[in-house]
Amino acid sequence: MTIEATLYTALSPLFGGRVFPDIAPSGTAKPYCTYQQVGGTPVEFIEGAVASKDNARFQINIWSNSRAEAMQKMREVRELLVAPPILATTQGAAVAEYDETSQLRGARQDFSIWFDL
Repeated sequence: MTIEATLYTALSPLFGGRVFPDIAPSGTAKPYCTYQQVGGTPVEFIEGAVASKDNARFQINIWSNSRAEAMQKMREVRELLVAPPILATTQGAAVAEYDETSQLRGARQDFSIWFDL
């Protein structure tokens, strides 16, 4: 299973399946979650061997009609991702968001995740 599929499977129950890479379709019911890979720590060996693990930094974004709900959902996401089997580490605290165009409230947080290839 890819790391993206693992994230979808883990986060889906919190959002009724409304978990999307990069952006959500227009008109998606709130709250919903988007994620994107925003870097990571490359694993490179001097002898050129391929590593059996990789690392990715994922930004998780929650969008809702209220700031309180967005931040609560982010706390739930954090509790889920730092526990087994994912064992992510947070890369800074959650950040509150507001999108003026859609008037949605949001929260975002980055997580470092090591995973098997």
